Amino acid sequence: MRTVSFASPWLLLALLIVPATLALALWLDRRRAPYAVAFTNLDLLASVAVGRRRSWRRWAPLALFLLALVAASTALARPKASVSVPASRATVVLLVDVSGSMRAADVKPTRLGAAQAAMAAFADRVPKGVKVGLVSFSTGPNLLVIPTTDRAILHEGIDLLSPEAGTAIGDGLQLAVQTVKTSVGDAPRSKDGKIPGAIVLLSDGAQTRGALTPLEGAALARNAGIRVFTVALGTNNGTLDPGSFGFGFGNGQGGFLGPSRRFPVRPDPVTLAAIARETDGKTYRAQSASKVQEVYKQLGASIAHKAVRREVSSWFAGGAALLLLLSLGTARLTGERLP
Repeated sequence: MRTVSFASPWLLLALLIVPATLALALWLDRRRAPYAVAFTNLDLLASVAVGRRRSWRRWAPLALFLLALVAASTALARPKASVSVPASRATVVLLVDVSGSMRAADVKPTRLGAAQAAMAAFADRVPKGVKVGLVSFSTGPNLLVIPTTDRAILHEGIDLLSPEAGTAIGDGLQLAVQTVKTSVGDAPRSKDGKIPGAIVLLSDGAQTRGALTPLEGAALARNAGIRVFTVALGTNNGTLDPGSFGFGFGNGQGGFLGPSRRFPVRPDPVTLAAIARETDGKTYRAQSASKVQEVYKQLGASIAHKAVRREVSSWFAGGAALLLLLSLGTARLTGERLP
């Protein structure tokens, strides 16, 4: 909830009942004071009176009752607020790198294993009405799951991911953009020119293959009104032996190494940050399995939403009822009386 406005602001005058009630309570409290002389032991009376006046429990029922009046009076003015709701025909495409370097075990159990677990958590966190698709890329991109609300199909696609060869980020973005546009169709754009679709790109290295550069792919997303959220997976200490790719001894990043030497497989957070910046998205760095899980859970709860203005009188009315019940319960427990 963001800024709050009121459909009937003049009804906020009902809030004047709050100071009036407080004044009445204080007057009644002072009016009861003279009757304290019924105690025969004045010293005992003084100690009791002081103790009661210093006790917060004496005023707790009244404080809760006044808060209930504030909430109820606010509800009368019919408050409206900006709330986040799933966008109509919203689509998210999970775009994941399955290059050979995803076999690296610097993120446990492997980079790809950690990514699969995180994407499964994303699928369970994103609103049920949001379509989610899956695109993988290595030497080239592949559409594995057409955007769907069937989470079982998405989980099956995630389970089938396996490391392959190179890294074609730009081409992967191109296919992901086409997939989002097809799913969203002619859905209207928001005020900032965005369609109700997003791409979550996870990669653990620099581009080594493909016809489009990463920034050319980002330009396609920007022109289509699609935000790209990027996750750079892996640490700078990740390494692989040349045989991990299953062919030759290339390092997947333009180099050539002997069969007995391990080579580094470092992520490229700079390029991924540039893609996110180009498309008004956000970028993240994940160097552990728990961090990539956290990132995907956060994205699952936040993307593919839009802000709408809604009347929230019921929120304040419900709060008033709860506060009133707490006030009555506290008064019963402490033995204090409401005015």
